[in-house]
Amino acid sequence: MVNLKTRYMGLELKNPIIVGASNLTTNTENLKKMEDAGAAAIVYKSLFEEQVLLENLELFERRTEYEERHAEMITLFPNAKSDPSYPAEHILNLKRAKETVSIPVFASLNAVYDESWIEYARKIEETGVDGIELNFYTAPEKFDEENEDIEQKQVTTFLAVRSAVSIPLSVKLSPFYTNPLRIISELDKAGANGFILFNRLFQPDIDIQTEEHQFPYNLSNPEDKRLPLRFAGLLYGNIKASICTNSGIFSGKDVIKMVLAGADCVEVVSTLYLNQIDVITTMIKELKEWMDSKGYPTIDSFRGKLSRKNSENKLPYHRAQYLDFMMGTTEILKKYKIII
Repeated sequence: MVNLKTRYMGLELKNPIIVGASNLTTNTENLKKMEDAGAAAIVYKSLFEEQVLLENLELFERRTEYEERHAEMITLFPNAKSDPSYPAEHILNLKRAKETVSIPVFASLNAVYDESWIEYARKIEETGVDGIELNFYTAPEKFDEENEDIEQKQVTTFLAVRSAVSIPLSVKLSPFYTNPLRIISELDKAGANGFILFNRLFQPDIDIQTEEHQFPYNLSNPEDKRLPLRFAGLLYGNIKASICTNSGIFSGKDVIKMVLAGADCVEVVSTLYLNQIDVITTMIKELKEWMDSKGYPTIDSFRGKLSRKNSENKLPYHRAQYLDFMMGTTEILKKYKIII
């Protein structure tokens, strides 16, 4: 019988399939279904500092809205108190999620200020979760902001969180860096235990009839896996931290491809929305059957086989593959009736 065990952030997982952060993980029944379906770990829904600040601002406005309605009225809610630095409800739910399942549970954190990153990380650690996924990204709005400044700020933030907590830390990055390999290398040296490739940033759309912005669902599609697959292959054998791929992973075949490229594990979300939580069981079955057919006893026996480090053909990891495709792959061109 094949052994599906793998390691991620220093922890042993029973297989490479992790449920990524989403609203699905806020329901305790869903958490149990995910564990029963075979998920190796779960990332609880992200805590966003912006949301915490917004909710506290709304509460403040409600508390002070009628303060001047009566000369003797000091406040409408004299006993109401809020602590803008501590999202108590999220922390409580995170602790409940950890207690609901026996598999590892990771927190996901999006903060703005270093002080918030540190405070939230410490509160999260107290829940007993197995690690924290730090979401690092930037949405450029200034033309004069240097890429070195952005990257150094994120490394500094990571080091601050690393010194504040003792549990494993992974970093979920966007692909929008001048050189993603460089920032990953710097964070690896700083002590990151894992990397998730890549964060799916929200992108707005526009309704041309109403001439207003739309906010569509941000689900991935199978083609999205190509970018994280390529970077998993580039990173394999070059960093100490674990490699976890994200986006476009819908089936057991997709998991196999990621492991062949060099990933230790994968995170899935969109396929759970589109194909229900039980799809995890199907993915595990497909992975087992493929390993049996190939004679691979363990995940490590084929992990990274097609990485840049181990692959005999280095061409897929270079831009030259485009020229090779256009000049040499005539059968594909004929199949799709492409004229060149």
